[in-house]
Amino acid sequence: MFDRAESACAKLCERTDFVPEIAIVLGSGLGDAVDLDEEFSIGYDELGLPGSTVHGHRGRMVFGRLSGKKVAVLQGRVHFYEGHSSATAVLPVRVAALAGAKTVILTNAAGGIAPDFECGDIMAIRDHICLAPNPLIGPNDDRFGPRFPDMTAPYDPELIEVAKRAAQRCGFELKEGVYIQFTGPSFETAAEVKMAGILGADAVGMSTAIETIALRHMGVRVMGLSFISNKACGLAGKPLSHEDVNRESERVVRKMRALLAEIVGDIQ
Repeated sequence: MFDRAESACAKLCERTDFVPEIAIVLGSGLGDAVDLDEEFSIGYDELGLPGSTVHGHRGRMVFGRLSGKKVAVLQGRVHFYEGHSSATAVLPVRVAALAGAKTVILTNAAGGIAPDFECGDIMAIRDHICLAPNPLIGPNDDRFGPRFPDMTAPYDPELIEVAKRAAQRCGFELKEGVYIQFTGPSFETAAEVKMAGILGADAVGMSTAIETIALRHMGVRVMGLSFISNKACGLAGKPLSHEDVNRESERVVRKMRALLAEIVGDIQ
């Protein structure tokens, strides 16, 4: 996988000499949540990476400036449930890190489990529970990182404080909590959501945790932000659909855009 990521990075360097300081992954419905002063863009397929088959995930990297910083924006992600291994699904964030990003902000749409979470809330991920296959399974490539990376604080505590202060300036309270990744693509059952709550999860989704593992493997700082697009199954009082997730995201995009601009400006 290192050779594949390195090859994609080499193709990227052939097209641009832009070196990002920060990368931002935009999750479901959040493809327009960064107001970037764009300088260059390229599709995942042009880099030899798998493209996303999910509506709302454009599958391209956009490079430019945001709040005075050089930023790479990954518009959409590749999911395990699309038929890729976890190791393949994390390749885009690995490429962003190899291209220079020392900090990565991962965003997603998630179902709210915590009783005080409402649709439209944004949660800083404090920790995660990963029920998808670990992307590090198999022989370790020391060029990525150590065989047994530490996961004591997968989401950088200093970055969480940056996000909380940024949210205050934007006029809202940033929630905090534990995110749980299921494999998808089916939404979780009510029993699975109940189990997740017992395990300590506050929000549930189908991405992010495996990317965090891969990035921490590489020594990259990670911030995770979930926007609560719906109450999780059994708590919503109605069936769930991806269309509802995308509709709710349209309401929160402006809020997320302001938050990300403030956060990026404050990252040291």
